[in-house]
Amino acid sequence: MTILGSLLRGLALALDMAWETWWALVLGFTLTGAVEEFVTERQMTRYLGDDGWREVGLGTLFGIASSSCSFSAIATAKTLFKKGASPVASLAAFQFAATDLVVELGLVMWILLGWQFVAADFVGGVVAVVVLTVIYRRVPDDWFERAREHARALDGATCAACGMDAPPDDEETTALDVDGETLYFCCGGCEMVYRNRRGSSDASKPSESSETSKPEDPTEPTGVAGGGGGLTSRRTWTRAATSTVKEWDMLWEDIGVGFLVAGFVAALVPQAWWTTLFSTGGSGFTWVLSSSVIAVLVGVATFVCSVGNIPFALVLWQNGIAFGSVLSFVFADLIIPPLVNAYRRYYGDRAAAVLFVAMFVASVVAGVTVHYLFAGLGLVPPQGQVGGTAPEGYTLVLNLLLTPLFVGQVYVTYGPDRIGDALVAFPGVVGSAYYDVRLALGHVATAGRTVGGGVVGLAGGVWRAGGALRRAGGHLVRALGHVGESLRGFGAALRDAGDELREAVRELR
Repeated sequence: MTILGSLLRGLALALDMAWETWWALVLGFTLTGAVEEFVTERQMTRYLGDDGWREVGLGTLFGIASSSCSFSAIATAKTLFKKGASPVASLAAFQFAATDLVVELGLVMWILLGWQFVAADFVGGVVAVVVLTVIYRRVPDDWFERAREHARALDGATCAACGMDAPPDDEETTALDVDGETLYFCCGGCEMVYRNRRGSSDASKPSESSETSKPEDPTEPTGVAGGGGGLTSRRTWTRAATSTVKEWDMLWEDIGVGFLVAGFVAALVPQAWWTTLFSTGGSGFTWVLSSSVIAVLVGVATFVCSVGNIPFALVLWQNGIAFGSVLSFVFADLIIPPLVNAYRRYYGDRAAAVLFVAMFVASVVAGVTVHYLFAGLGLVPPQGQVGGTAPEGYTLVLNLLLTPLFVGQVYVTYGPDRIGDALVAFPGVVGSAYYDVRLALGHVATAGRTVGGGVVGLAGGVWRAGGALRRAGGHLVRALGHVGESLRGFGAALRDAGDELREAVRELR
């Protein structure tokens, strides 16, 4: 096969994986956005101050319910740690779970790899969190306290919505003037989240007479958990939609790169190369251990994080990597070079080295443990076999059902004007076609309102005519009743007169 043919095959494989997982991504991000709206950083910090197993469990649960973006996860973990959360609860449990135990990652893994890998991801995640906790508890306390002081001393611009770094000179950073202060955002999605939350806070501010009431912080979710509306509140679900779009805005590049890398690697790298690589270590325990170490190194080298590395995990599984080592590869997304550099900026060189070594060890231990545990239970599928794709026809149906949800979330977040302005920037007739469609839909809506008004008017007229007829019918019935009574009276009079006449005739005789 020629190079061009291999590239086209790789692109086709990437598009096929994207098609198979599209509905799961939409559903997963929707659930994440909704849950994130109802859980606040303030609430999480309150429960994560100690380093006991209870705090580790709560940190894991909070992580599962939060953003799946690795960069957002470490930024939130930094905020929790800086505000007083313990290292094991924030930098171990929360940070790991927020990246590798989230809903959308599990859905994509189920579709591409199968349910066994989803179960292994959960079990391996618990093992990794336990290993991280044990390691962090043996790190001197003053090391983490210095890391906390280092994080608190940072004076760089951070995103007002998610806490990630937002350098003003970065092309993706956006700015917003609020009450004379310039706020920075890491992406347009975060800015829209802030705008919606701030708008909801302004709309729900107490009157001047309620001086004791405290206005909401627009950087915090304001749903059920924040007191800004219930599950049936339209504002709450609007904010949840913008939180979902924020997730897309932060992750779409990683996900796209993950699909492309997986497709091109599957098409271009010969099977013999993978066989040589994963045969290192011979067989048995040494093979599983070496395979897990190699998987972590490959994961670090790919530079792809979170959901984006699942397609590549599929390629590794189909080319001879051990079952548990697939999990080691997935868990390595927290030690890719950009994230390690972020650890260095946040906490200093020594703490960054501790985080890297601890996560490397936890990924390898979790992979080896899961491999032998699932092998003992008979849950390891045959090498390279995948069985997680949705039944025939379900993918099309689910994509058709959930794509309008995605479109609606984008529409609610950005509005028709911003969407139109963005489409105008596309070459060709995309922008003008959008405005033509929007104008046509406006005419259709106007015509619909006119027809609807006419139908309502006609229905009202018919109802009133029916009322008049009912009233007229009532009068007619009463009139006929009176006539009947008169006729009955007249008949009685005639009978009486006849009786009198008959008596008179008898008297004359």
